[in-house]
Amino acid sequence: MALLLGVDTGGTYTDAVLIGHDEREIIAQAKALTTRHDLAEGIGAAIAAVLEQSGAAPEEIGLASLSTTLATNALVEGQGARAGLVYIGFGENDLAAHGLNEALAGDPALVLAGGHSHAGVEAAPLDETALCAWLETVSGISAFAVASQFATRNPAHELRAAQIIRGVTARPVSCSHDLSARLNGPKRALTALLNARLIGMIARLIDRAEGTLRAHGITAPMMVVRGDGALISARQAREKPIETILSGPAASIVGARWLTGADHALVSDIGGTTTDVAVLRDGKPLIDPAGARVGPWRTMVEAVAMRTTGLGGDSEVHIRDEGLKGGLVLGPQRLVPVSLMAWEAPKVVHDALDDQLRRTVPGEHDARFVRAVRGAETDALSGREAELLDRIGAQVRPLGVVLRTRLDGQVLRRLVARGFVQLSGVTPSDASHVLGQLDSWDAEAAQKALALTGRKRLGDGNMLSPNPLLLAQMIVECLTYQTGFALLEAAFAEEDDDFGLPPEELSRHVLMQKGLAGHRGLVRLETGLNVPVVGLGASAASYYPAVGERLGCRMILPEHAGVANAIGAVVGRVMIRRSGTVTSPDQGKYRVHLETGPEDYPAPEAAMHALQAALEAEARSQAIAAGAEDIHIEASRQLRSAEAEGREVFLEAEITVEATGRPRIAL
Repeated sequence: MALLLGVDTGGTYTDAVLIGHDEREIIAQAKALTTRHDLAEGIGAAIAAVLEQSGAAPEEIGLASLSTTLATNALVEGQGARAGLVYIGFGENDLAAHGLNEALAGDPALVLAGGHSHAGVEAAPLDETALCAWLETVSGISAFAVASQFATRNPAHELRAAQIIRGVTARPVSCSHDLSARLNGPKRALTALLNARLIGMIARLIDRAEGTLRAHGITAPMMVVRGDGALISARQAREKPIETILSGPAASIVGARWLTGADHALVSDIGGTTTDVAVLRDGKPLIDPAGARVGPWRTMVEAVAMRTTGLGGDSEVHIRDEGLKGGLVLGPQRLVPVSLMAWEAPKVVHDALDDQLRRTVPGEHDARFVRAVRGAETDALSGREAELLDRIGAQVRPLGVVLRTRLDGQVLRRLVARGFVQLSGVTPSDASHVLGQLDSWDAEAAQKALALTGRKRLGDGNMLSPNPLLLAQMIVECLTYQTGFALLEAAFAEEDDDFGLPPEELSRHVLMQKGLAGHRGLVRLETGLNVPVVGLGASAASYYPAVGERLGCRMILPEHAGVANAIGAVVGRVMIRRSGTVTSPDQGKYRVHLETGPEDYPAPEAAMHALQAALEAEARSQAIAAGAEDIHIEASRQLRSAEAEGREVFLEAEITVEATGRPRIAL
């Protein structure tokens, strides 16, 4: 029996599962802490754990697949290698007008003569001389992006520029027409630029992950989850790493469908950092028609329609002390739970907590700790940043010992934002340890941390909570409350009816909240979710039953909810989608826009037939390259026409072809 190995790298844990290919049963599952300085270490630990747990031989594994948050996190946090942009046929003003200057962030760009018209005709010759001269002046670039005007109608200038760049620099090149068949050159340029910035990072992860598989004796091919939940080969992920953004959330939806068989539901995956909510309709995740949005960037990458909220088991607990009421709010920043920090550095953490508890006056930085991230490149740090990082050192330190001035706090925030430093503080995970719902780490440290936090004063002068157990319950209730808002926002965002207000306002509207509470007065109000919720994540069983009760919906908590992402990473299907356009530049002329250039036909049906045949051949070839077998192809057409002088006139046709198949298993 061939086994399937699925691996998911999350913010806190890296999960691995072994699934029997024939019986479709989960044979083993394991978790290891995610090692942010080198994700391959956590991957290796999780793989070793499932192999040991199952007793399976490495050669029994016929397929391995990885879902990862690396690309998503890199874009959100502004990380990635230096990339150069070649912008063909556009004006200098376009760089500023469409946000490309912000995305470049100082990286070199060249605006070059060339490009094509809407009909695919060359608008101006490509200035190859200027391109070669510019390439001699740039250095330290890991990859290049090329975007040409109307490249989706004729990619000749992108292809030629890429050929020149590779010949001069031997660096990878990301062409915009390879990433999207849609118009909107500036947006394609942004997508190509972000893709180029990720190429080296994702290639290193894949190389390290494949090396880890080989080190464990696993010779099966490795797949990677795309942002729409489909599987692609490791080689394809290296070339188009931006397609792996939202890979982890997409894998969770595929896993939810496999575990539950649900056709219509909300899927809510609570992790350490975020809660990701998506919609299942007819057993398929909804795809975002505007393209995946990650951090400040709206890309042209097809990905699941996902609403992500900075709310998770490791979210920072904030005390609201303004006004007379006060209270708690969670997120959006992720902290290392005090219970986890104490599990890793028990003496430092317990000594500091005990010292703080002995003091009669609460301190600003009680129950807060800091540590440097191992292996981070620190060459670009300012003097103050380098000084503070050196003061933190290699070990866990109480935050109050490290921060000496208000300016230090600003510098620390920059170090945290850039991934050089991790903060530790009270989180819902700590509250769950105090309540006995979790026992993974140091519950005693969590209790001390909550005792310190509860001593802080609200606006009315009273303590937040004199009882750590009561405070823990308050934190969990706060998580329940905020999760309800996240689910309602996602539901309103995908409703067919327009209620006239943004989803975030609708979810918090007084009528919605009164309806959830079952208001009975002169008016009877009843509100809630009308579909079930599939709750995923290691902590879903702890938090989500109360969420279902609050929203009046059925809460489905599958047995293996804690590793749904890893399951989804390996049970998905290969799917390659290709699109193309037929236009009519002149009466009686129907133009097919192909990779090799435009081709004209005398009749629209002949043109559409030629385009569909080309797209089917390309999709099938890419599906085979991705490792698919039993390939099935479907095509759809969208026609645009107008009525003129009593007859229908062809304007344009867009054809989309999907090639799907199951991944090939090495037996």
